Amino acid sequence: MLEIKNLHVKLADEEKVILDGLTLSVPKGEVHAIMGPNGSGKSTLAYVLAGRPGYEVTDGDILWNGESVLEMAPDERAAAGIFLAFQYPMEIPGVAGLTFLRTAVNAVAKKRGTKELTTPEFMKLVKAKGAELNIDVEMLKRPVNVGFSGGEKKRSEILQMALLAPSLCVLDETDSGLDIDALKVVSDGVNALRSKDRAMLVITHYQRLLNHIVPDRVHVLAHGHIQKSGGKELALELEKSGYAEYKSKAA
Repeated sequence: MLEIKNLHVKLADEEKVILDGLTLSVPKGEVHAIMGPNGSGKSTLAYVLAGRPGYEVTDGDILWNGESVLEMAPDERAAAGIFLAFQYPMEIPGVAGLTFLRTAVNAVAKKRGTKELTTPEFMKLVKAKGAELNIDVEMLKRPVNVGFSGGEKKRSEILQMALLAPSLCVLDETDSGLDIDALKVVSDGVNALRSKDRAMLVITHYQRLLNHIVPDRVHVLAHGHIQKSGGKELALELEKSGYAEYKSKAA
């Protein structure tokens, strides 16, 4: 289970508080959605979960499976099962996608003390996972995300998530820049990875993503903490009313 307790976060070189007492629990086997207006702290939450530098936790804690992750480096969090899908996946010129993925998979295996994959074993695995997710692995022969469409970048990341087999998946506005066809492909990939042993935190502005990835719970984040929680119907309410209520009040 993911447990976020009274989390306070600011940028390391600024005094402005971004997350201000955020508390949230996400049990394994469930998909929770975080929605909220621009500047509410949604992406900051994703970055802090993954251990991105530049943020300072001034109070509170983040527990994954009962263990605090705050002192863990990003690679240690990955080995513990935490995966972040970026809003804007970066390009890595000169590094083939297959090389990048095999390196990532074996780095996590080494951290976990499990067997690293040989090249034939890795190719068999990546082809099988690609087929399961309806993702063409031929694109992985190209440099990582270089010249990729928005949909290709997100499909590549979903395949990466499948190969690393995380137990906590954090999706930071994975619908950003996708047309409706690409959105369905990516959503189908995410849904294929839903499991009783895996928790998912889906961060989005818009309800349209949640038509495809139906959440168990929806939380509204504004002014640095959770303002309201509810079932999937809460996302429909937000689609109709917008975030005006949450922009104007600091609960």
